[in-house]
Amino acid sequence: MKPLVVIPARGGSKGVPRKNIKLLSGKPLIHYTIEAAQKLFKNEIICVSTDDLEIKKVAELTGLKVPFLRPKELASDTAGSYEVLLHAVEFYEKLGYFADTIIFLQPTSPFRNAEQIQEAINLYSTDIDMVVSAKETKSNPYYILFEENDSGFLKKSKESNFVRRQDCPKVWELNGAIYIINIASLKAKTIGLFEKIIKYEMNEITSHDIDTLFDWKIAELLVQEIK
Repeated sequence: MKPLVVIPARGGSKGVPRKNIKLLSGKPLIHYTIEAAQKLFKNEIICVSTDDLEIKKVAELTGLKVPFLRPKELASDTAGSYEVLLHAVEFYEKLGYFADTIIFLQPTSPFRNAEQIQEAINLYSTDIDMVVSAKETKSNPYYILFEENDSGFLKKSKESNFVRRQDCPKVWELNGAIYIINIASLKAKTIGLFEKIIKYEMNEITSHDIDTLFDWKIAELLVQEIK
């Protein structure tokens, strides 16, 4: 494996303003992810992809060199991870580093650790598209998720006759913490078209993702428990 670690951190977060550099227990949020990556990889192949000069400066406090500021068109609300990842891959290829695997780590998952990243990497092989971290969902579509039909009545999202939740098939929810991506697959098609995907299971605490102020409040409680 020839990896490139990509940590995306745009400046325009909406749910929690400036969340990537907001202090969580006295430490900028993005530092949790950078420090986990640094336990496994050299700084030279850890790429913080940001459009924001302040985020760049905060990230570099960890000893990293942030190699570029992301183009504005890749920092809008509509810009997707696919384009951001390809931009990072192409930037490093121009420098002469031709990675074959992306380790994609979002800074909104501060409790994912280096051991888990390594365990996910151990599941990866070049004949698949991606290893992705997930947790078993509580919102099982066979049991508690419903949709409205044309008449306005609720019906189960997946038809079933299960009496107990425990009897339902397990359903996995992607938690956004770890993606191990085959770059050949990424260059051939978007992530949404990947078919050969393997899960790496994580527990509820380390799966915690920060998207809203409520999520942030939960993180402030969790970080005290994990210390």
